[in-house]
Amino acid sequence: MGLRPARCYRTFERPNTRQSIRKPKKGYVKGVPELKIHKFEMGNRTKAFPRKVSLLALKDAQVRDNALEAARNAAHKILARDLGEEGFFLKIVVYPFHVLRENPLATGAGADRYQSGMRQSFGKPIGSAAQVRKLQPILHVWLEAGKAQVAKDALRIAGYKLPVTTRIIEGAA
Repeated sequence: MGLRPARCYRTFERPNTRQSIRKPKKGYVKGVPELKIHKFEMGNRTKAFPRKVSLLALKDAQVRDNALEAARNAAHKILARDLGEEGFFLKIVVYPFHVLRENPLATGAGADRYQSGMRQSFGKPIGSAAQVRKLQPILHVWLEAGKAQVAKDALRIAGYKLPVTTRIIEGAA
């Protein structure tokens, strides 16, 4: 079964982050899936770049980890192609702490004997999401002074991968 659409999870919920790693009696989220995003920083981490371009969320939203990974891939591909691996530094600022759950409902013959409807419908963990507030930065790109248009194009494409409307701002690092 594939992923549910982003519209199912983009509205804010109460944060669900408590996991049963240290105190099994206190934790209530068991078997949290692994994150789909593994690299949060790409490019040249040691150089001090003079310009910074940021991608901001214009509304409160939950951004799934696979959407963050898609945005990272899109931005990194354009930046590496046009600036080279050493000409920029890309960082994902938000982290997907919120655990998403679903209560799968069966359809078809025999479904009434298979499930109990909404009784005890806490749901099983299916993924993670970052809870992003209004005007909170999602991605930052640091680069040389004359190359800001390349970063704006990369962040514009990355913004299309996210389930929230975004804005790009530029400033000094």
